[in-house]
Amino acid sequence: MLSRRTFLSGGLAAAVGYHLLPAPASAAPAPESPLWREFVRTPYTHPQIPNVSFAGYRYGAEPPRGPVRANVLSYGAKRDGSADSASAINQAIAEVGKRGGGVVTLPAGTYRIDDIVQIGYDNVVLRGAGSGKTILYGTRSLEQIVGINRSRYGSENSAWSWAGGLVWVCHRDRHRDLVGAIKAKKWPMEGWIGNEGDQSSLLAMVSVAAKRGDFELTVADAGRLSAGQRVLLQVDDDANYGLLKHMCGDVPGTAGYTWSDKDKLLSYRPFQWPVRIESVRGNKVRLEQPLPLDVRLGWKPRLTTLTPPVVGAGVEGLTIQFVKTQRPVHLQDKGYNGLVFQCAWDCWADDVSVVDSDNGFLFVAAKNVTLRRTRVAGRGQHHSYACREQAHDNLVQDFGIGKFTEPAPPGAGHHGINVEGLSCGNVWSRGRMEAGTFDTHRGLPFHNVRTEVEIFNDGNHGGSANAGPLYGARFTHWNVKVTNERAGCVKIDHVAPCSATVGISTVREFGQIDKPDFSGALNSRLESYGTTDVNPPNLYEAQRRLRTRGRR
Repeated sequence: MLSRRTFLSGGLAAAVGYHLLPAPASAAPAPESPLWREFVRTPYTHPQIPNVSFAGYRYGAEPPRGPVRANVLSYGAKRDGSADSASAINQAIAEVGKRGGGVVTLPAGTYRIDDIVQIGYDNVVLRGAGSGKTILYGTRSLEQIVGINRSRYGSENSAWSWAGGLVWVCHRDRHRDLVGAIKAKKWPMEGWIGNEGDQSSLLAMVSVAAKRGDFELTVADAGRLSAGQRVLLQVDDDANYGLLKHMCGDVPGTAGYTWSDKDKLLSYRPFQWPVRIESVRGNKVRLEQPLPLDVRLGWKPRLTTLTPPVVGAGVEGLTIQFVKTQRPVHLQDKGYNGLVFQCAWDCWADDVSVVDSDNGFLFVAAKNVTLRRTRVAGRGQHHSYACREQAHDNLVQDFGIGKFTEPAPPGAGHHGINVEGLSCGNVWSRGRMEAGTFDTHRGLPFHNVRTEVEIFNDGNHGGSANAGPLYGARFTHWNVKVTNERAGCVKIDHVAPCSATVGISTVREFGQIDKPDFSGALNSRLESYGTTDVNPPNLYEAQRRLRTRGRR
């Protein structure tokens, strides 16, 4: 039996609470940023600053509270840690899900978890009494629960280094197929189009080219499309890698870059962007969000179905803590992973902490998911937060990474907040990082923002050489205080094409030093270097205010 006194002494006290940037000391507001004034004039087509105002659950809306439909204690869960409660929790989730959704409540206590807690139904919320009161105590790794999960690239690296979680939000059918593939020693397709190659169905071919920032697509036949429908925009590439060059802002250096040997990057294509249809009139399809890139006919753009996402699911008010284990060497994680959203759309987590994990919070092909008031703490992690496999428009807000309670063993790596694999539109806002870095991990992510963050910058970016460029176009770092003055991965004007670095405290190069992938001019911008007194202080919040004032 686990006592709460023993548990709290093991690190939970360090995991709760959200330490954010203090309010500026100056009484008078800073002058408005010239770059912000530019953005206001062209909010969907600015060359360096992406429009991320649509990030998060239902474009930044407040998640619903919802009625309580089940109490896990009624299903046999034990809140004194005396027995495995995973089966009871999963039974409650399934019964509530089959009835159309609602809240599954976990009263205060410590629940021993020997298996995966799987949220595979729409509109089901797993709600504890608070991250300092309800604890899911994970006793086994994903390798022990499911099996060895090898990388799809033929190495001995563990795919649990970036996949899976003890609490796994993923449609039940997709989750069953994923786990089945791993047990059969096959690579489970992680993205939007199924487990055995592309299982999507064509809905409509785009028949007229469109530009970044457009809300409208013209299709050859809209007969299978309707308002409110969730679809997948798929975009191929051409023989000259035109799509990948465009994702890097078409800067001159993309012409001389070697694309042909970037096997990992090339395997990510086609670009896959889930989007909801606002209206259909004739062959004109209006989207609820603006396009994040140009749509050229040579890339065979099309609207298709996607693997069924789980929609409207939430996790609230709890801590996921693992039995204390040795932090693994790099890429040999056993899968002591916290919370993952996979093929999830319009979902959220609120007031959730992860302690003593290999990986904290993961977005894997996730869309419009909000993490609010989350924190990672304990012995140290590989990824505290990871966003990968074409995960788009997600919001991490009021977040924290605690100082590690144990020194890293030789061969262990930490990245901090990661984004990779053609992921775009993602935001990290109002955070305090006592460890880690702004990791892009190669794989050509683009169109992402980190804003109003304080960071002790001691992590390294990752990514293998065959994963391609470290940055795509329109990365923006806005109002970032670096407490140890390390430049790497934060001051990016000299390495990231078509980027904006605004309001960064004074930094210097040491440790891992970033090198540009592209020669020549990068068309990047640097503004207000050496100060974090910028206006607006938070780029995401300012963009959202601008949009909700009637400018879409």
